[in-house]
Amino acid sequence: MAKPAKNDRQAKIQQQLKKQKSADQRRGFAIVGVCVLVALLIIGAAAYKPVKDWWDGREFDKVALSEIGAPASSCQDITTKKADGNQNHVPTGTPVEYKDAPPAFGAHWNESGVAPAPFARKFYTADDRPQLEALVHNLEHGYTLLWYDHTIAENDTDLEELRAIAEKFGGADNPRYKFIALPWTKSDENGATFPDGQHIAFTHWSAGGQGETDASKQLGVWQYCSEISGAALDSFMKKYPYFDSPEPNAM
Repeated sequence: MAKPAKNDRQAKIQQQLKKQKSADQRRGFAIVGVCVLVALLIIGAAAYKPVKDWWDGREFDKVALSEIGAPASSCQDITTKKADGNQNHVPTGTPVEYKDAPPAFGAHWNESGVAPAPFARKFYTADDRPQLEALVHNLEHGYTLLWYDHTIAENDTDLEELRAIAEKFGGADNPRYKFIALPWTKSDENGATFPDGQHIAFTHWSAGGQGETDASKQLGVWQYCSEISGAALDSFMKKYPYFDSPEPNAM
């Protein structure tokens, strides 16, 4: 009578092992499922912001630059100052003290891949903006830089307008689209600040006139605005185009 008992025990062991194997498989499937879900959530979170920015910006697709934001009257008169620093390249990583907020000329970095900032990128936040010393090199090449302060950076509607403006200069090879929108932060100030009540600044490094080659005639150009104004920017860039700069043919 012992043999059947042994067979019964073996059957129970096999049954238990089968149940355990099934449970292990279920746990394995559950773990894989959770991992896939987490991966999808991570991918979704990464994709959400750019997709949202694109979705929010669709309303400006057919709106002219001059019609985005406030009228040009929200900006102060253009001001200029004698410029220096043309071809004054300092080693990358060397800090340069700029007296103006923001700078429109001066010594700057000159290292491939670092300075100037890439032509194809038209909009930056405080998290990924290049250093001032790299961006001044962009000015030397004829860029117009639109700087925005923390007041604008903290307003989602304002940022949507800025991104829409940046989209108007999309592309990677048309020199007329030498434009970048980027933040001016507290760490940049070095004692200099925007005028009271002004939250936007346009800057350009002028050759002193289109086709001018005398470096002594170069000018830094500024215009400050209390609000975002595509109309003012449009007028500014027409008055100071990319080819009115020390090095208009460099990208």
